[in-house]
Amino acid sequence: MNNNAAAILRALIVYAICVPLAIWVGYLLTSVADLSSRESLVYAGLFVLVLCIPILLRWHHILLVFCWNLPMTVFFLPGKPQVWLPMMALSLGISVLQRTVNKDMRFIPAPQITRPFLVMIGVVLVTAKLTGGIGLHSLGNDVMGGKKYVTLLSGIFGYFALTARRIPPQHAGLYVALFFLAGCANVIGDLVSIVPSAFSFIFWFFPANGYAFSTGAYDELRLGGVCVMSSAAFSFMLAKYGIRGIFMSGKPWRPLLFILFSILLLYGGFRSAVIICIMIFAIQFYLEGLHRTNLLPVFLFIGVVLAVAMVPLAGKLPFTFQRALAFLPLDINPLARMDAQASEGWRMEIWKAELPQIPDHLLLGKGYALSQADYQDITMGGSHAISAADWGSAIAGDYHSGPLSVIIPFGIWGVLALLWLMGAGVWALHKNYRYGDPALRTVNCLLLASLLTNIIGYIFIFGALEGETQTLGGLLGLSVALNGGIRRQAAKPAAKIAELKTQAPVRRVLQPV
Repeated sequence: MNNNAAAILRALIVYAICVPLAIWVGYLLTSVADLSSRESLVYAGLFVLVLCIPILLRWHHILLVFCWNLPMTVFFLPGKPQVWLPMMALSLGISVLQRTVNKDMRFIPAPQITRPFLVMIGVVLVTAKLTGGIGLHSLGNDVMGGKKYVTLLSGIFGYFALTARRIPPQHAGLYVALFFLAGCANVIGDLVSIVPSAFSFIFWFFPANGYAFSTGAYDELRLGGVCVMSSAAFSFMLAKYGIRGIFMSGKPWRPLLFILFSILLLYGGFRSAVIICIMIFAIQFYLEGLHRTNLLPVFLFIGVVLAVAMVPLAGKLPFTFQRALAFLPLDINPLARMDAQASEGWRMEIWKAELPQIPDHLLLGKGYALSQADYQDITMGGSHAISAADWGSAIAGDYHSGPLSVIIPFGIWGVLALLWLMGAGVWALHKNYRYGDPALRTVNCLLLASLLTNIIGYIFIFGALEGETQTLGGLLGLSVALNGGIRRQAAKPAAKIAELKTQAPVRRVLQPV
């Protein structure tokens, strides 16, 4: 009887959803001629979303982890957001809804990280309120700059979505693989020049890499997608096996594959990518305690051999390899070094033009809002002493500097909130690294090394606050979800403590000689 009642209830729910949905779809099909192309795609997306509700209710958390680093865009939505943005909103909404109907479902508590995130939200919202609001030009608003606000806040809210539930320990490997290896899809953007036009719709979802359209001034193709794919696989191997597991496991395919990804990294021609991967490797090498083993002299010897070999061979490497290694004192192609130095030059021009603004925005940040009048004033030339080649980056708030990207838009309060968040994040991930489950030690080691590298790179190499919140939210959220919070040192058993307290002190008695 109960089974029949449950079957009848399921059937009623199905009919209650499917019948109105079928009527709505039929109406859209009959009036499709009256709809614009974008409106049709939006309605089609809503239709697919409704059909996916059962999947989302059950698998939204793992889908969010997979989408976090996935370079896929929802091209039919205004602003063409990356897929992790709407997925974050859906996952967080579902988690909040489930929390309201089931009091036993609670977000993982980590107040040491939650507090600076909440302060950052407050700083952003107050600054936006006082500097023109959050305007989305893609929705017809006269004020531009809202997309940066949305991206920045989404990275913060994404942390709460990731920590809505704990990742089951038996599935930790799957979640880690989805989180890191989703970045390998960036390689699709490099295929734009070889994919037949019949399949060009692929790049609606996976935008083409800008470097893939041109071979550049030096007849060399920079494969940025291959570079990101390699760094994603590089990080995953360190998270799954660790340096010890890669080079001391007795399985030769692991070091060979790791070296292959390290070489492919150079095809992007990005010096920062090479430096960041070297830093992650060095920090994890130390955290794993390998500096006390025989691996240290082995790697030092290999490094010396490579350095000696690079001296005569550097100028014969592919152009992108030479550009990626331009930070080293090697005899490389002068064109490669000039190309690398040119990018440094225009960054310096932007910094010199924007540094005088810091005192004016120290107490109240500039925000991201830009009205049409301000835009016309800047483009007509008057307020910034910046070259025509660089004003676009300055207008968009792309300062190509981590410190400038926070102190100019959000003042000293944004700087303090971000430093608090970074410090709390390092403290929390260090606790998970030291006191977490031994089965997660390699993952926790990689997450801590990645966070430290990210902070150093953000301050001294390159960074943008709206992207930094996504990185911090992802690393911190994944660590908290894997470990079930912030781990602490296990307390001594109460019985042992009581025994030590009641134990009589030992007295030394002097015996006569």
